[in-house]
Amino acid sequence: MMKLANNYIICLLLLFVTGSCYGQIPSKEAQIRSAVMGAPEDLRDGAKVLGYDSDGNLVTLRPGKNELICIADNPNSDGFNAACYHVDLEPFMARGRELRKNGLSPNEIFDAREKEVQAGTLKMPESPTTLHIYYGSSDILNDETGEVTGGNYRAVVYIPYATGASTGLPLKPEVAGGPWLMDPGTHRAHIMITPIKKDN
Repeated sequence: MMKLANNYIICLLLLFVTGSCYGQIPSKEAQIRSAVMGAPEDLRDGAKVLGYDSDGNLVTLRPGKNELICIADNPNSDGFNAACYHVDLEPFMARGRELRKNGLSPNEIFDAREKEVQAGTLKMPESPTTLHIYYGSSDILNDETGEVTGGNYRAVVYIPYATGASTGLPLKPEVAGGPWLMDPGTHRAHIMITPIKKDN
């Protein structure tokens, strides 16, 4: 199904009828199925899943039984993007969501969290911690079933305040699919790993 096309039509209807605009929210089951696609296969069944209610609010769709938290694709955003991350990253992630909701820009969010981490009011993981991302164009998702086909995978390993010198990693991609360090020397320092697509 074409999520963007569907959402556009629904959005126009809602604007006409109610004066507000929310995209079509997939069922709880469909959101859970697509949300866990980024997680390692053996951890999918036990991951906590956050998704969206009928008003577009982020809510818990399923409690967790392991160390992963997954967030379903936002139906009001372009493309498909589901993310799963270690529970130790939740303070960092939750704070980012709160600041974004308050209207801060990405740069403002970065600066706010940097100050809070340095002040000790925001806790970052003490060991390398992974965020898994499964993403692609909107047409890879079937809104009704939650089935996702043809997505891309990326791993982001957070190592707060790591540098090129402390890790031996380059600060930009050296080879296709190779790891590199982004935001070195900051609270958000992380290793980017984007495997080459199988069809390349």
